[in-house]
Amino acid sequence: MIPPGGCTGWHFHRVRLDAVVLAGTLTRILHDRTVEVHTVGTTFVEPAGIGHIHLGHNLGTEPVVLYVTPALPPGTPFAIPTPAPAGATQAACRSHKPSYLSADPVEAP
Repeated sequence: MIPPGGCTGWHFHRVRLDAVVLAGTLTRILHDRTVEVHTVGTTFVEPAGIGHIHLGHNLGTEPVVLYVTPALPPGTPFAIPTPAPAGATQAACRSHKPSYLSADPVEAP
């Protein structure tokens, strides 16, 4: 869950993630500065590896809830925080501490 105004901070994943937006609107900024907006019911893929640095931002008024299917071996962190990619800025998350970078994401019941 990413609260309103929340941001993940720049990060990458060691495995491919498939995601569905269950609530809210997620704005993603990719390593090449592409901006993607994902609304309820849309899906997206986050490729694995440091070549796919990105961040997620909740610019809306309701929490963003994602259903994510990572194939993580036990003990593998969900996300790896990283500096902003070349040409981007750490300030993308301006006034908010990064959220949602838990090593143990919440699992659906």
